[in-house]
Amino acid sequence: MTLRITPLTDPDAGPSSRRLVWLASDADGVPVGSAFLRLFAKTGQEHLAELELRVHPAERRRGTGSRLLEAAVATAREDGRRCVIGQAEAGSPGDGFLSARGFHRVLTLVFTRLPSAAADLTALTAIVEEPHPGYRLISWEGTVPDDLAETFVESRHAMDDMPMGGTDFGTVVWDLERVRAAAAAVQRRGELLHTVAAVDESDGSIAGFTELVVPGDGQGDGQHYGTGVLPRHRGHDLGRWMKAASVRHALERHPGLGGLLTDTADSNPHMMRINDALGYAPTHTTFEYQLDL
Repeated sequence: MTLRITPLTDPDAGPSSRRLVWLASDADGVPVGSAFLRLFAKTGQEHLAELELRVHPAERRRGTGSRLLEAAVATAREDGRRCVIGQAEAGSPGDGFLSARGFHRVLTLVFTRLPSAAADLTALTAIVEEPHPGYRLISWEGTVPDDLAETFVESRHAMDDMPMGGTDFGTVVWDLERVRAAAAAVQRRGELLHTVAAVDESDGSIAGFTELVVPGDGQGDGQHYGTGVLPRHRGHDLGRWMKAASVRHALERHPGLGGLLTDTADSNPHMMRINDALGYAPTHTTFEYQLDL
């Protein structure tokens, strides 16, 4: 098959990364595949690139994926990147493709879903109303309020020891600029960000947080983002408490939601137990792959 690879530039560049694109087309100019390479720009992640590669099912096993991969990897090397990461669902064509081309598995993610119809609001309310001496829950929509900004940024360190397997993910530095940029990106997509936080009543600081993003029309599925508790506040069941409050809020405010989605590293049994307790059921498993350059 005659194949043409056309490099493009994605205009969606931000302070944290930029993205390059390659389009594969046949002799008639019909697109048959694409590759997106995200080049991270923030301090602590300048070594990293992230690949997303797709080939039309009817065009697979004709060299399209290999050509796209060659273009993306060559660019990553030229840009001085140390590694390229990518995801593939277990047992999918992408799973076999990446493993056959020098990528190695570094992380396993278990995806789960809580159907709205299966959620037990009475049980969720009971969890939310359980006493947690020395702590209280607060919440907000969209960008963190100015009076909570400093302590919320500090609480992002709760994610510093998040299980990442062998992924060379680098260091994600969360400052106020990044926190606000992330919230703004959700808003630009027309989605709704809701955050629940546990506050240490002794000093008013945020001990932990959980984030949930819902489609702007309140339909379809919502998606959990980060959930974390600072090390010095662990052991008080704050994670389950916050997440139960987040789930209850989403289901009560958006009755049209089909369900809620989350993904957890299989090396994070604590969060997996929380999800199980709240009624989440596994849907599929995805592997994080890494190519060292």
